[in-house]
Amino acid sequence: MRKRWTRIVPLAGALALMTAYALAQGMPPISLRPNERTLTPEERERQKQIDNDYKAATGKVPDQNANDPWAAIRPAPSTPSPKKPTVAGPKKQ
Repeated sequence: MRKRWTRIVPLAGALALMTAYALAQGMPPISLRPNERTLTPEERERQKQIDNDYKAATGKVPDQNANDPWAAIRPAPSTPSPKKPTVAGPKKQ
């Protein structure tokens, strides 16, 4: 009896996996915007005007300086030390 269950359970699992894959392949594509409608020319013009107004408004904002709270504490960068010769030896040409 036990020998029969050791064959039936893996076969049932394999069958379940195969049917799950087959069902997933047959599913209709999922749309993230199911009720999307096209814009009328007036709505497109209105949207374009809103975009242009936004771009004009963001262009008027002055550039912000970077805020560095550690600037007074951090030491100034020292001059870089000269490069040391590599141990690899002369280059082959």
